[in-house]
Amino acid sequence: MFENVIHFSAHKDIVAQKKLNPVPIKTNIPEWFKKLNHNNQYKTVKGCVPFLETLTTGYLLKTPQQFLINHNEFKEDSRVTELQIPDTPFPDKEKKFCLYNLNYSADGHNPQQIKGSPLAQKNLDVHVQKILNPWYIKTAPGYSCLFLPPLNNTDSRFSIIPGIVNTDKFESRINFPFIVNGDKYPHLKDTIEEGTPYVQVIPFKRNSWKMKINSLNDSNINKKLIKFGFLWKLIHSYKTIVWEKISWK
Repeated sequence: MFENVIHFSAHKDIVAQKKLNPVPIKTNIPEWFKKLNHNNQYKTVKGCVPFLETLTTGYLLKTPQQFLINHNEFKEDSRVTELQIPDTPFPDKEKKFCLYNLNYSADGHNPQQIKGSPLAQKNLDVHVQKILNPWYIKTAPGYSCLFLPPLNNTDSRFSIIPGIVNTDKFESRINFPFIVNGDKYPHLKDTIEEGTPYVQVIPFKRNSWKMKINSLNDSNINKKLIKFGFLWKLIHSYKTIVWEKISWK
């Protein structure tokens, strides 16, 4: 197996819904970023390659079906989050659950599992809902995947709980618990449309690391300042001096 290949596999009926297939995340660059103008007179984040790479690194998963969410509502004297799943093109519920791995009823976790965490606080200490993922994700031996909300392009309403999976060894599908942005939406009644971007997948090679702390004297720092001081003033200095382009296909 060529090591720099990531395989996304699903039931043939899911793959046939091409609009829901994983894609390189660079196809999802936000419009506000595209409209920015970066020049010598007015520098913007569009000229910051480290920022751009957060928008172009890895692959994108889209919600495989539509969800109706009713978050942090009072029902029978308690606060709940309800997730409803309308009818989908796959009416056979048993087949859909077993083979397609799609929700036909709400699925999630008790808030006690993350009690006291910032995640629980942001989710307003109510039930953590979960999106089932129809894709098997496979990488070469020694490679894992980081799963997180799309960097610098997260949906304002909700975000998955990030995680790392050894996708070279894990043979099952990876499902994604998510929290609602309670800071912005203390109550949320809305529709999460099918095909909504929600997971950034970044494969990486597993390596062990050792940390060292090093001291620099004035002379060491001055040499770095002299070497790069002028070049950093150029409009595309980082891109010209440091950056190595990586292809995501």
